[in-house]
Amino acid sequence: MSSSIAPPPAVDDPVLTAFWRVLAGSGWSALTLRAVAAEAGVPLSEIRRRFGCQLGLLRAHAAALDAGVIEGTLDDATSTARDRLFDVLMRRIDLMQADRAGIIRLMRDLPRDPFLALWLATEQPRAMGWMLEAAGLEASGPRGALRAQGLGVVWLATLRAWEKDESADLSATMAALDRALDQADRAARSFGLGREENQPDDTPTDTPAAEDAAPPGAAPEDPAGPAPAAA
Repeated sequence: MSSSIAPPPAVDDPVLTAFWRVLAGSGWSALTLRAVAAEAGVPLSEIRRRFGCQLGLLRAHAAALDAGVIEGTLDDATSTARDRLFDVLMRRIDLMQADRAGIIRLMRDLPRDPFLALWLATEQPRAMGWMLEAAGLEASGPRGALRAQGLGVVWLATLRAWEKDESADLSATMAALDRALDQADRAARSFGLGREENQPDDTPTDTPAAEDAAPPGAAPEDPAGPAPAAA
């Protein structure tokens, strides 16, 4: 018997859009699926069939972001790993912009909901693994797991800057991402993870960062708390 995996919804799926609008107004603790269904103009049974629960909506949004980034990725053999990571994470931020109010409300609710924070922390490596894959970097095995954890810390730093960044060009967010990638790159080198996927093993360790950047394998300084996996 064959089985198939349903494709993820679009980022602008009406139910996901309604979910973030309701969350922005009510907060996570007061959010109900009935309110989401009413906001989306769909029967409650559709929410149950497609998403199952509130956590299912968060997971679906994360999958939609993953797919949106991957679909927008163009192969570029001339770019460095660092440049590709910068590109995929900023495109993830761009896809989140339409639901900014709801995502920020969720981020601010997390300290009051340790269960949700823990659940999101377990979901984040999956999303970061897809971002590594989108950037053309290995995300499997122990090395990939370290990279996903390190990239998650870069993502946290980027989200905190995005939360405060109301500029049209997101310049503060881009600057924070740039700094976080620099810190992660230095940390990755110290753990022997600072090499391009296609780079020979005997590449000198003093190769300039612009030519030898690699995905993070360890955290930038001063991270705290999980990022929403949906974000």
